[in-house]
Amino acid sequence: MAEATQPKANRAMAGRPAVPQTGAQQFPDGEQATGLFTETERQSEAREKKGTYDVYDYVFSLEEQLKGLEAERQFTGAKLTAMQIEMERLHKEISEMQATPLLIGTIHEVLPDRKAIVKNSNGLEFLVSASRGTENELEPGKRVAMNQRNLLIMKVFPENKDWRVNAMEVIERPSTTFSQIGGLEKEINELNEAVILPLLSPESFEHLGIEPPNGVLLHGAPGTGKTMLAKAVANRAKATFISLSGTDLVRKYIGEGAKLVRDVFRLAQEKRPAIIFIDEIDSVGSQRFATANGDREVQRTMMQLLSEMDGFHELRDVKVIAATNRIDMLDTALLRPGRFDRVIEVPLPEKEGREKILGIHAAKMNIEENFAFAEVAGLCDGFSGADLKMVCTEAGMFALRGNRRKVSLSDFSEACRKISKKEASPEHRMFA
Repeated sequence: MAEATQPKANRAMAGRPAVPQTGAQQFPDGEQATGLFTETERQSEAREKKGTYDVYDYVFSLEEQLKGLEAERQFTGAKLTAMQIEMERLHKEISEMQATPLLIGTIHEVLPDRKAIVKNSNGLEFLVSASRGTENELEPGKRVAMNQRNLLIMKVFPENKDWRVNAMEVIERPSTTFSQIGGLEKEINELNEAVILPLLSPESFEHLGIEPPNGVLLHGAPGTGKTMLAKAVANRAKATFISLSGTDLVRKYIGEGAKLVRDVFRLAQEKRPAIIFIDEIDSVGSQRFATANGDREVQRTMMQLLSEMDGFHELRDVKVIAATNRIDMLDTALLRPGRFDRVIEVPLPEKEGREKILGIHAAKMNIEENFAFAEVAGLCDGFSGADLKMVCTEAGMFALRGNRRKVSLSDFSEACRKISKKEASPEHRMFA
């Protein structure tokens, strides 16, 4: 009965031999099954290794996914930053497009309590207030931006040169030399004394106790070489060459011409030693009469030019050379001592001078051997330097039309006759 009361599982296990936890298995007949145990252990180890390798592969794949997500996150972040920058730019552009434009004026006088008298481009003056933060920047002559509604000064611009000054011809050192100018030896000597020597050897004048000339006026017929002389002087004096026409100083609105003159002289002081060359000075320096407002503005510009040359602001290493074809139209105030101290006439060249000028312009031309310019110079009586340059060009064109490789005397003779007829032809024309 005791056997009957045992559980079925225990009864089933009772007929089997006990399997030890370690060591060789024991069978009923007492034999050891070492080979069977070794095979079972090998299979178990293989399953464990396979499971380990599966975990390694899984972890590796997760790490690769993590790297990909991290790279994607960085790319998305960079793209988001770029989009934010673009949004800010677009917002700023929209704000600028929607903003009301500001008026530009020039401070005429600074008053207490953040007040100032400002003149606009039409010449009208306004008493305006300055916004906080700009009161310390207010100075006469500075340009300001004002609100259109109440003319409140919103911004003060730094003092800069007029944009027209920056657009002028400024040559650090011209390439023109006196060797390129013929027949003007006397005029070159006078320019050397009046301009070149004071710039290169100012101590010579200090030793003698005299003041060097401030300016030189060149006058003569068109094409005689006045501009070339000025450039050659700047080259010899190693000075900056600032060239402008008198018509550039003629401005429509009040005060603009005078400001332009101040800016030109200030630019010359910055780039000294410098030579200011004013061509056609008669356009701003003509004789003064009681005429219209436009002419009075030209006279204001001339007065500013005179004050700059008078020495209110010392002209250190700056010389003024002016040129005109009509000296009879100039105001006598320009010609008094202290302004244009030297008045030099640049005449039409004589025969010897014409011969030199022809040789200079024909130096690079392929002309016949034993060619003498004396005969050609005799045919060009009354020609200016510019006319003689045109003669050389026309002579080359005649040789080109004749399909010749060298320019002959007959080509120069034909060119002289052509230019002479052109000079003698009437200039009366009607313009619509």
